[in-house]
Amino acid sequence: MNRLAPASIVPVVVSALAFCAAGQVRAEDWPRFRGPTGQGVSTEKNLPLRWSATENVAWKTAVPPLGWSSPIVIKDRVFLTTAAGSGESCRIICIDARTGQVVWDKEVLRQALRHKEGRNSYATCTPVSDGTMVYAVFAEGTIVAVDFDGNVAWINRDVRYYSQHGLAVSPILWEDLLIMQYDASAEEGDLRVGWQIPWDRSFVLAVDKRTGRERWRAMRGRSRIGHITPNIMTVGGKPQLISAAGDVIQGFEPASGRLLWTVANPGEGVVPSIVIGDGLIFTASGFGAPAIRATRPAEGDTPAQVVWEVKQQVPMMSSFIYSDGRLFTIKETGIAMCLDARTGKIIWTERIGGTHSASPILAEGRIYFLSEEGESVIIEAADQFRVVATNTIGERCRASYAVSGGRLFIRSEKNLYCIGK
Repeated sequence: MNRLAPASIVPVVVSALAFCAAGQVRAEDWPRFRGPTGQGVSTEKNLPLRWSATENVAWKTAVPPLGWSSPIVIKDRVFLTTAAGSGESCRIICIDARTGQVVWDKEVLRQALRHKEGRNSYATCTPVSDGTMVYAVFAEGTIVAVDFDGNVAWINRDVRYYSQHGLAVSPILWEDLLIMQYDASAEEGDLRVGWQIPWDRSFVLAVDKRTGRERWRAMRGRSRIGHITPNIMTVGGKPQLISAAGDVIQGFEPASGRLLWTVANPGEGVVPSIVIGDGLIFTASGFGAPAIRATRPAEGDTPAQVVWEVKQQVPMMSSFIYSDGRLFTIKETGIAMCLDARTGKIIWTERIGGTHSASPILAEGRIYFLSEEGESVIIEAADQFRVVATNTIGERCRASYAVSGGRLFIRSEKNLYCIGK
């Protein structure tokens, strides 16, 4: 681990205030992948329903290619990562959320280029912020922390990551820990090991967010590669880190990394992040045995168990939306589905079109989908399928939405759009 400079140790509570060009307003920060809860749910009101590449666009700013990390928004700043040049130059970009002006664009480290799947990038992991620092992970597994002026506080190079797919998991913060999972595969010999053949080398890592030093490393046991961003769930009044990979769903004690339970989840290369609701954990399994599963975590003497599973229209890329006892999904082929979250019963299935990699968001009872073709389809989060609006920016999109200040932030292949007033 290479420590370049001391990090701030002042405790910070992420502010719920942001600023727009018209003045100070109550707004929601979007500090990590899929927002404050990691579930794609926004409390913002009056989000735009109509836009195009030129209409209802507050600003559009060119961003250097290529990265498929999603933007995060803290107060009046937007942060995103990219891997410039051929991918070696790992950069963090700070943009003024009010005007779209680039505040700074800095190379924070250089990385060795390693194998990745063609749809992936060398900067796919969405950064996370605690309101005073930004933490980013790049394709080779290196973690870097910078302050809001772009000054590097520390770099951790302890992990030399390799996967047949590349790296696509996003880090999360819990108390004073930054938690990142590394579900890898073999780099030498039989390359199917860890990918198509289970192995015992994958792990979850927690580092001190102030120094970058390792606090714990939890080995998974037998598993295969995956790209699932974890989440924190309260079970019996105590926090559990819910983490999954190919073949497993697991609960860990977040303070120590102690493995609490494991449930089988056959399949590899799974991407959708952990979503929680009704005391259940909603996951998908990957290639080979695709299924949507609802799992009840272990509590006391009661073991963890799968409550239901559905094998139709299983999403391989986009994460779920949980809302009022319903689970909404979008398959990469553009088929949306609504399930009863308690039973797994399919309520409706409809084709909305497009190719889908980005994860949807929920706001004001509406779900916003975003296709790779740059088309946004907005539907009601209800038992009846109804399209509210359809919009397009006509650019390739694989990153997920960010929401703040009554506006949507959409990253395309070459631009960052701020949609709204």
